Amino acid sequence: MADAADRNGVQSVAIAAAILKALAAGGGELPLKGLTAATGMPRAKVHRYLASLRAAGLIDQDAESGHYRIGSAAVTIGLVGLGRTSPVRQVQDALPRLRDSIGETVTAAIWGDHGPTIVAMEESDHPVTMNVRMGSVLPLLSSVIGRVFLAFMPEAMTQPLVADERRKRSSGLLEKQELSELIADIRQRKVSWAQSPLLPGVDAVAAPVFDYRGKLAAVICAVGRTEAMRTDSSSPVVKAIEEAARELSHRLGHTG
Repeated sequence: MADAADRNGVQSVAIAAAILKALAAGGGELPLKGLTAATGMPRAKVHRYLASLRAAGLIDQDAESGHYRIGSAAVTIGLVGLGRTSPVRQVQDALPRLRDSIGETVTAAIWGDHGPTIVAMEESDHPVTMNVRMGSVLPLLSSVIGRVFLAFMPEAMTQPLVADERRKRSSGLLEKQELSELIADIRQRKVSWAQSPLLPGVDAVAAPVFDYRGKLAAVICAVGRTEAMRTDSSSPVVKAIEEAARELSHRLGHTG
């Protein structure tokens, strides 16, 4: 009897969690019909669990629309969890697995005082020669990591650095129209790749990692020799980088 009760209790927790996850995935507020569709559960069952979750403070119900939304207790739990989640730590933990899965050198960058700054690097068994190390600041216009930051950071933060790069390097940079089209493509695809962006014979691919607010938290990148690492939409390396970025974003609370 005790085992049966335990199983029922565990099942109830799983069902309640599924409802809360569906609510979060729906932007934090959904009608009963939307929750029923999202969970695939009978309407009466969802309604019964909603009543219990509401009593626990995990959800609220809007008095006017009748929609259900994330409650104050759930918000508190989430904020505590997010407060203990460091984007840099998450990225550092993920890079060795990513390197091993694709067999290429991988790096990660965050936005620092002077622009995209390398905070983690894992070299493969066949490392490439790069002038990039921990703490290196990358250019916005000519690196795949920098272009991801251009695509997802506020212009007020990136434009002074872009203007400075153009002043210091009068040739070899993308024209404004070409850059604008490239940035629009990166925003749509959520990935950036290029052949020999910084060094001849060394290709790179990068993807954005978002936090729970939908803001850019970091950029992860793989670099490898041109002859060994194909960079196009069907490339296994590109797909692996995209998947790793999505997983990291999920860990940081991003639901987009």
